[in-house]
Amino acid sequence: MERTKYLLDEKRMPESWYNVAPDLPFELAPPIAPDTREPVGPEAFEAIFPKGIIEQEVATERFVEIPEEVREIYALWRPTPLFRARRLEKALDTPAHIYYKYEGVSPTGSHKPNTAVPQAYYNRVAGVERLTTETGAGQWGSSLAFACQAMGLECTVYMVRVSYGQKPYRRIMMETFGAEVFPSPTDRTGAGRAVLEESPDSPGSLGIAISEAVEDAVTSGAKYSLGSVLNHVLMHQTVIGEEALEQLEMAGEYPDVVVGCAGGGSNFGGVAFPFLRDNLTTDRNTRLIAVEPSSCPTLTKGRFTYDFGDAAGMTPMMKMYTLGHSFVPPGIHAGGLRYHGDSPILSALVNEGLVEARAYPQNATFAAGLEFAKAEGIIPAPEVTHAIKAVRDLAVEAREAGERKTILFNLCGHGYFDMAAYERYLAGDLKDLEHPEEEIERAIARIP
Repeated sequence: MERTKYLLDEKRMPESWYNVAPDLPFELAPPIAPDTREPVGPEAFEAIFPKGIIEQEVATERFVEIPEEVREIYALWRPTPLFRARRLEKALDTPAHIYYKYEGVSPTGSHKPNTAVPQAYYNRVAGVERLTTETGAGQWGSSLAFACQAMGLECTVYMVRVSYGQKPYRRIMMETFGAEVFPSPTDRTGAGRAVLEESPDSPGSLGIAISEAVEDAVTSGAKYSLGSVLNHVLMHQTVIGEEALEQLEMAGEYPDVVVGCAGGGSNFGGVAFPFLRDNLTTDRNTRLIAVEPSSCPTLTKGRFTYDFGDAAGMTPMMKMYTLGHSFVPPGIHAGGLRYHGDSPILSALVNEGLVEARAYPQNATFAAGLEFAKAEGIIPAPEVTHAIKAVRDLAVEAREAGERKTILFNLCGHGYFDMAAYERYLAGDLKDLEHPEEEIERAIARIP
């Protein structure tokens, strides 16, 4: 039994991104200044973002038109295919129908170029010549490097040190596209030097790398680019869910459950927000499940409070689920999910009960990833194995209940640069790391 592919003609690629903010049934808490605790406006982001990005961050319209030049570059890989995982269904002996949107066909093998390209575009329009950013597993860094090359911009990437060592081919991909890449923390910035002075062997974290990238940008005249968390990033990713809606209609289906892995929120938001729109504006009641690692349990064990987006406290404070900006997660192989906070919008949705959150240890997720690879022939990235583990559990629940559920998840990338992680799993060398409650309390206590 083969999997089934659903394809859209490239002319049917979405012409607009979906902005979920106007449809939310609650008010989002505004960013605040850490010194005054007063709300800050768009001007607080002018030092790091161009005008076009700031306007999208605070946009009030439900749909934002995708510039034609961006759509032309999207056409290199969009629309992406939707597959029905019939072989996985058979392996699980489940009546559930499992669909996955495959973003691994992008130039860098993940969903990240969906936002990297428009961010580079709006910066180029604003006359910016260089972008700085952070990256964990390297999916975002390689995507921004690709986008900067396409738009004629220079690119500087601060890569979390543990991932820099674990994933050398991601670094080489960035350098192939013309980016300069540094293992963070570095001695190039004040933020990096402060971390190294306190912890010379620091494995780094996304929060530290963000601090370095932001400091580099504001002290050099460059601009900063972010791969997740903020509204404009999640909005750019909604091309995934918009395409999936139409492709599922071709298949004569509508999902009972939509699943995505969650680190900062862009993967999950990209696939889930168009279905959330239907939940909010029609009588649909699709379950939306965000899945994270139990070693970095932001949504499941974090606190819903104001915190910095970076380790050094250089950004405005945002209300989100957080483990504390000083939190340094263990060096698990799902580097893209090692972030102390989460998207303010996704956090609010979880807090309001409109989105569910789950957490799994990495051995269970790798086991699910291998099961998927053997059935479907695609080796998934460590990040998305978390979503696959949840999908597997849901499919088994459907089998035990005798229910035919339709499940959709976002296969955000492939794992062909992650063989070292699979090697360690197959050798039995991976450890499951639960984050102690007392360490969370200590990190939370450091929030101003």
